[in-house]
Amino acid sequence: MLSTLTYLLILAPLVAAGVVALSPARLAKWIATFGSLAILGIAVAFAIGFPNWDDGGFAPAGAGIAIMPSLGVTLSLGTDSVGLLLILLTAFLMPLAMIGSFSAVREREREYYAWFMVLEAAMLGVFLARDAIVFYTAYEFTLVPMYFLIAIYGGPERRAASVKFFLYTFLGSMLTLSGVIYIAAQRMLETGAWSFDLMQLAEFSSTKLSSGEQFWIFILLMAGFAVKVPFFPVHTWLPLAHDQAPTAGSVILAGTLLKLGTYGVYRIALPAAPVGGVELNQLIAVLCVIGIVHAALICWVQHDAKKLIAYSSVSHLGFCMLGLFSLNSLGATGSVMYMINHGLSTGALFLCIGMIYERYHTKDMDQLGGLFKRMPVWSFFMVFFTLASLGLPGLNGFIGEFLCLMGAYTAEPGAATGYPGLLGPWWALVAGLGLILAAMYLLIMLGKLVWGPLREPNGHGHGHASGHGDSHGADHGHGAAHASELPADLNAREIGILVPLAVLCLAIGFYPKPMLEVISPSVDKVLAAYPKHVERYVREGTLLDGEDAAPQGIAASTPSVR
Repeated sequence: MLSTLTYLLILAPLVAAGVVALSPARLAKWIATFGSLAILGIAVAFAIGFPNWDDGGFAPAGAGIAIMPSLGVTLSLGTDSVGLLLILLTAFLMPLAMIGSFSAVREREREYYAWFMVLEAAMLGVFLARDAIVFYTAYEFTLVPMYFLIAIYGGPERRAASVKFFLYTFLGSMLTLSGVIYIAAQRMLETGAWSFDLMQLAEFSSTKLSSGEQFWIFILLMAGFAVKVPFFPVHTWLPLAHDQAPTAGSVILAGTLLKLGTYGVYRIALPAAPVGGVELNQLIAVLCVIGIVHAALICWVQHDAKKLIAYSSVSHLGFCMLGLFSLNSLGATGSVMYMINHGLSTGALFLCIGMIYERYHTKDMDQLGGLFKRMPVWSFFMVFFTLASLGLPGLNGFIGEFLCLMGAYTAEPGAATGYPGLLGPWWALVAGLGLILAAMYLLIMLGKLVWGPLREPNGHGHGHASGHGDSHGADHGHGAAHASELPADLNAREIGILVPLAVLCLAIGFYPKPMLEVISPSVDKVLAAYPKHVERYVREGTLLDGEDAAPQGIAASTPSVR
């Protein structure tokens, strides 16, 4: 049954894309919406039948379908608890993004909704892939639909944004592919058979390759994943892409697409090359902290609300990566929580900004203000999701940030958690400045948009827009006629989009225990090889001098922090 559901998760959005492309334009949004809801139902059914929530195992365990037997490439699908949480997040956000596009997109609708269905299939393929070539194919194919969504439906700089997005992520991914092929080739030389099974490659690389090989493999693997995260200093494509993308594109980009990078680090880079993960640990932590503070300071001086939220993603994902590279159960569990929670709260903020953009055709905080007087319901949701994003206790953002910082704080040699590390309190304290800066720039944003005297652009009022298009004279479905159909405050459709997100933010914030319990076993397996390497690094100062003693396999058992 689970095997059937895994294939359905990829086939259903592709079928929906084909039906949308062939249907009348007036039906495109409805087919895409019901198709995405059906995919959500399949994902929930998969989660209900998933047998490995508490042991970090993968399911289904079938061998898959041989695609290129001579090279060992197999369409092998399955996931563990972490991958399944990200599948559920993807399937949950997509129908909200589709419904949120009803009033925003009125031109080339069939293309628009068909590309989103293709994008969903590719993203789900990444989280389901157990073969490296299948993973890479799905990972790279996400570029195609997102490129067209930005290039066709974006803002005045949409073409530059789409090209920059494509080139950055594609070139980085080529280096990642070279690292994967190197591992597979070395394994073939030793065993006489090709295989691209992710677990087999990680086991071979972490136990058989030399310390020098692991060091360079880790750099190659990180090259592509770091761009996708995006990780400082290869993050510069993201703010422009977010700013120019249509609202639904920004929601999916922040909610799921960026998580392909963090998931790749978690699933492939860390278990495959623990020597590189340890040797480069402090350098990566430095880049994490710089990214956190640097992006936060840029947010502080932004006038465009959407750009502010885009740069905040760079800062937030710096926390996510810092938790992951604390190399302990606390930090890595917090990092996975951060992947989920960032997708919910930041995706919701992009929806909120998109809703006022449809009415006023501006995101400039110097032109908009005091909207509580005009839009009290929108203001409530804007305040709620902003507080979730800055990590208010009781909302979903708090637990991930807290665990990431605690992971860095306790990542010291000889740590009592059973996971010795190379960071410590000072790292957490400096990174904690990002929390203070986040509170400042997010509350300043609220002060400008929500409170104070009412400010609306000339010609706007009571929800009516003057129809300013982009610099090319096109508004891509955001014209005055469309804006004038919207009430001053949110309508029932828009409220219905935001309520499920708010409920999940509250539920996770008040009771995160179930998620923590299912994440922890997977984290234990990913980090199993690290305590031994960290202890040796502390003792000898490097892992690159001489040959490594045989490290523990990636499936070894280590203590967990629950």
